[in-house]
Amino acid sequence: MVFLTIQDKIMTWELFGEILLDALKDSVLVFAFVFLFHVILSFIETPVSNFLIKRKKTSPIFGSFFGLIPQCGTSVAAADLYVKKYISIGTLIAVFLSCSDEALLMLLGAWNEKTIYILPLIGLKLVTGIVFGFLIDLIIRHQHIEEVDHIEEEKECHLHHDEGHHENTSIHAHLVHPLIHSLQIFAYVLIINIALGTIIGFVGEESFANFMQTNRYLAPLFTSIVGLIPNCASSVLITELFLSGNLSFGALFAGLLVNSGLGVLYLLKDLKDWKKALFIIGVSFSIAVSLGYITCLISGF
Repeated sequence: MVFLTIQDKIMTWELFGEILLDALKDSVLVFAFVFLFHVILSFIETPVSNFLIKRKKTSPIFGSFFGLIPQCGTSVAAADLYVKKYISIGTLIAVFLSCSDEALLMLLGAWNEKTIYILPLIGLKLVTGIVFGFLIDLIIRHQHIEEVDHIEEEKECHLHHDEGHHENTSIHAHLVHPLIHSLQIFAYVLIINIALGTIIGFVGEESFANFMQTNRYLAPLFTSIVGLIPNCASSVLITELFLSGNLSFGALFAGLLVNSGLGVLYLLKDLKDWKKALFIIGVSFSIAVSLGYITCLISGF
């Protein structure tokens, strides 16, 4: 039938309402995390940047552990630090590879025979992030990291210039600027979440499950492509397929390895050199597919 029945229309609007609500919820969580992160960072920006710069050779370790925080905002925060030149490209990729979005919480929440897989998943993602973070920084040796002295001088200049308006400057630096920055990210993330959530919602999980059942040998490649979707829904979909027995651990690992949430979008939005952004995405995808297939060969498809 060309025209939808009243019941079909109601179901369509209900589905879109759910997608809109989920997108809003995910976007608000990202906003809250990013806002809190930037408020805290506004007070400790110099010590943090000093810490990372002094330990830039070992920063992929810290990045990989940071990425394990099960929240979409971690990859956004890392991308922001990379754009500001506070962390290296290896550290950023370490964060991206160790990110899992909602997957860890879903595995814990399921509390069944699949929950035990959370341990090898965390371990493999952590080790992968650290190893490849170091390897990439070793290959790309010449990277411009913001100097601490330069940051200190810049802040002193601002303080000297606004000496008569210290209170206003503090409010702007520690509250207004983080709020505006976080609201911009929120608006951008909300639009993307609605668009991608609509696509995934109307295609349906059942269609993905059927595809996985008939194309098991393509599963690591397919989950890696799905994992590239910069939305929390992609990690949820991959994890649900694994929990329902429609996906192997190797395919789950591949999909979640490349799933860096909204960090990729933020990178493409704020990084002027889009070639670097595509390089980061390409490297993450290649690592995910390769290690996904290796894990499948070891554990079985």
